[in-house]
Amino acid sequence: MPEYTGYVGRSLEFLKSNDIAVGDTVKLVGDLTYSGIIMPRYEHSDDKHIVLKLSSGYNVGLEIDKLEKIEKLFTSGKSIDTFQKLEENPSLPKVLLLSTGGTIASKVDYRTGAVTPILTAEELNLSVPELAKIANIDTEVIFSEYSENIVPDHWLQIAKKLIEYSNSDYSGIIIAHGTDTMHYTSSFLSFALAGYPIPIVLVGSQRSSDRASSDAALNLIGATKFLVECKTNGVYVIMHHNESDETIACHFGTRVRKNHTSKRSAFQTIGGDPAYIIINNKIQRNVKDDFFKVKEFKPKINLDTKVALVKYHPGYDPRLLDKIIDMGFKAIIFEGTGLGHIGKTMYDCVKKAHGKNIFLGMTSQCIDGRIGMTVYESGRDLLDLGIIPLENMIPEVALVKAMWALGNSQNNEEIKKIMLENIASEMSY
Repeated sequence: MPEYTGYVGRSLEFLKSNDIAVGDTVKLVGDLTYSGIIMPRYEHSDDKHIVLKLSSGYNVGLEIDKLEKIEKLFTSGKSIDTFQKLEENPSLPKVLLLSTGGTIASKVDYRTGAVTPILTAEELNLSVPELAKIANIDTEVIFSEYSENIVPDHWLQIAKKLIEYSNSDYSGIIIAHGTDTMHYTSSFLSFALAGYPIPIVLVGSQRSSDRASSDAALNLIGATKFLVECKTNGVYVIMHHNESDETIACHFGTRVRKNHTSKRSAFQTIGGDPAYIIINNKIQRNVKDDFFKVKEFKPKINLDTKVALVKYHPGYDPRLLDKIIDMGFKAIIFEGTGLGHIGKTMYDCVKKAHGKNIFLGMTSQCIDGRIGMTVYESGRDLLDLGIIPLENMIPEVALVKAMWALGNSQNNEEIKKIMLENIASEMSY
């Protein structure tokens, strides 16, 4: 049965009247001549255009009223992928790829346009054949979620799966993850699995694998090279360093942030250089030997999500903070201005929270720099009210660490001690 996903009204009638369906290869003549594959459309699109995937990998929308001629070159049909069974190369190290969703470990079905997860080593090798020359890749799907749908329960699933492989013979483990919340996941794993005996890298793709400018393959290749060549441990995020196809950055999982919505180089280490940079297949080390304080692996994967991240701004209504306190939150991370300030209209609520033994931590809205609450009178007032400065910890990392600290402590003093301990390079000096 022909497929017309996303096509309605005039565009649907246009396809039907020309005996064309999604997945067919066609030649279209208008102001220019185009050849490519008819792609599905978004559900809420208009009915004036059809979408064509060009041989370059890019999609183009064409207005049907401006098309003079359409010719079907090939008919779509469900293709069955066939793979030759990969023979393991005994001379190469082993790497495990765990997929959680996103486009990094996905392929595009050009018949339907759907992005589907790569489930086997054979499929992965077909998608990125360079990997087979670096390592023997095993794959496993934990779950498949867009990163905006990742919640702390997913962090726990990933952590438990990683614990299963803590005594394996893998050189390292790749976690394929969507980019939007990747640094939250990397932060939790950094704390919960501190001392993990082999390196763990989270890898994403800023541009989907059906685009000619996709960074999926390059990031995977860089991650695999890092795992087999760097004798280290810890949790990292590996993504493009700049717009070049030759430079990949390897960031500490607690010092990285997504700073651009769409650039391939969106991820940046805050407050310094990436831990490692891979340039033209050579790995440049930028860190000292003692960058992780925890040397023994004793997983602590409990957490408590009753933590609020409060971004202060002029006009912030303190009743919102009152509501957070009344809802039973056990920790509040403030994203304050400058050196770590919030307005005096908040002081009464802060005093109330401190009286209820709620942990209060201060971070800065500034992209870089360190909290300094003794410089101005307002900062000193907040210290007296019980707010704890969290050095140069990234606000999102402080949020995740507080969730983890709550899950692994008995009282407010223990939480404070954990939050001020530099466990996984979350505070740089």
